[in-house]
Amino acid sequence: MTPQQAIKILMLSPCYWLLSVADRKELVLEYCASYDAVAADIDLKPKESLPAGDR
Repeated sequence: MTPQQAIKILMLSPCYWLLSVADRKELVLEYCASYDAVAADIDLKPKESLPAGDR
């Protein structure tokens, strides 16, 4: 996730606007890192095959 994408999401929260600019920057970086870690974990998991009846 890019910082621009994170900012678009975080701007929807009223709490985002209560933070200082430095705190917002830190939040954006933490959000991106957290998102990227989860996305990488999902990509590493083996894909579950569907049962024959669900295909």
